[in-house]
Amino acid sequence: MTRPARLAVGVVSAGRVGSVLGAALARAGHTVAATSAVSDASVRRAERLLPDVPVLPPDEVASRSDLVLLALPDDVLGPMTSGLARAGALRSGQIVVHTSGAHGVDVLAAAAEAGALPLALHPVMTFTGREEDLERLTTASVGVTAGSGDEAAWHVGEALTVEMGAEPVRVPEAARPLYHAALAHGANHLATIVADCVDLLRDAGIERPDRVVAPLLSASLDNSLRHEGRALTGPVARGDSGTVTAHLRVLAEQAPDVQPTYAALARRTVARAKLAGLLGEDAAHELETLLDNGRDPQ
Repeated sequence: MTRPARLAVGVVSAGRVGSVLGAALARAGHTVAATSAVSDASVRRAERLLPDVPVLPPDEVASRSDLVLLALPDDVLGPMTSGLARAGALRSGQIVVHTSGAHGVDVLAAAAEAGALPLALHPVMTFTGREEDLERLTTASVGVTAGSGDEAAWHVGEALTVEMGAEPVRVPEAARPLYHAALAHGANHLATIVADCVDLLRDAGIERPDRVVAPLLSASLDNSLRHEGRALTGPVARGDSGTVTAHLRVLAEQAPDVQPTYAALARRTVARAKLAGLLGEDAAHELETLLDNGRDPQ
């Protein structure tokens, strides 16, 4: 894979993602020419991860750069790109990269019209904005999207990803919404479920619930990634409708905000258990009726 020439990188802005990716590109031999930072936290982050890099307005950052890294919220990307183009900060020969998982390269249309090469590079990891993220990046994947049929652009995106130490994964433009929904469903909802689990244990009087549940949840995640549906366990996968009934009852009484989530996920677990061959039709039907009605069908 051809290595991109040494580039002047502009980071807009020095949030948790932008500051880390800027530092990763600097570690790979590129030069971070400038960054933008609005909040005090972003300024401190830039000072720590991008030392001696001037903090400038976004249009000046882009004007100084061969590679413009737009590490911005999803809804800001389009307006910022259009604004930079109108300001004359984007030009032919530049590479303009965004880090959003939700968008492909269409959101960078204004950059493409200015003659720049648009790329979407979405790191599949969570960021703290600290130095340890640089090492985490070396075990992460990056969802790469380039223009359809532009093989040279795909190679540039993949080369930049490898330089940062990550593994490139091609994500076609049309697949981007489903790709991002899948990642959000897994990562964000997992965090919500874990928080609910810890809260329920704490409400039950369990001391240090995080320590109690950590080995179980870690093993469950590992088994699920290794064995997929065959890793399912627990009362739903076993067809224990009586236990599920008791769960629904106690949650309705003591955690009514959690009970609907439990029921919805249990309903989905029934489908997964059937697909994996762990649950027969009769047991599955009994559980589905219970979960749909919120009470024991008997």
